[in-house]
Amino acid sequence: MKLLLMIDILAPYVPEKALMPCFELIQTHGVHLKIVNQRKTRHGDYRLLPSGNHQITVNATENKYRFLITLIHEIAHLVAFTEFGRRIKPHGIEWKNVFKHLMLPFLNPEIFPSELLPVLAKHFKSPRASSSSDVLLDRALAQYDRSDDALLFVADLAEGNQFYFGNSRIFERGSVRRKRIECVEVKTGKRYLFQPNARVLATEKK
Repeated sequence: MKLLLMIDILAPYVPEKALMPCFELIQTHGVHLKIVNQRKTRHGDYRLLPSGNHQITVNATENKYRFLITLIHEIAHLVAFTEFGRRIKPHGIEWKNVFKHLMLPFLNPEIFPSELLPVLAKHFKSPRASSSSDVLLDRALAQYDRSDDALLFVADLAEGNQFYFGNSRIFERGSVRRKRIECVEVKTGKRYLFQPNARVLATEKK
């Protein structure tokens, strides 16, 4: 009954063809999976509890592809720490290799849309600490987010356009500084660097 319950809990969050492989990984590695409300600072995390149990927490999302990548990302932390010890870098070469190995069976058109596969193939040449830090992947995955249609990427705004970010703070979009976009907070005049894929709410044009 407990196994069937876990499958039922997981089913709404991952692509259908990925359900049993994900469940098998959870079972094999003794994962205690928690699905929680969206957090702004992270998609998921892994913790070794004082009891010795492995806890993985993943944000609830209707984007099954983002959830799947996050789940395997965190299982890769568990496996890397178990195999190589806890002194390795969290997103070092050991984790990268484990993540790539665990994701490989999922990278097929039965699980991911064909338009996502080339982006994923590029990403997994050297996975980053978060899918959000890979701008191309984050923007590709965003097509499958069911979020507020009014939200835009800051990179899609023209210079001089203003936007809301966070708790109704208003910024003005500036120019590109290397890989980020410099923006000015209208109220304070302070300058901030935004990731191009930061999601913002546009105001009326200046």
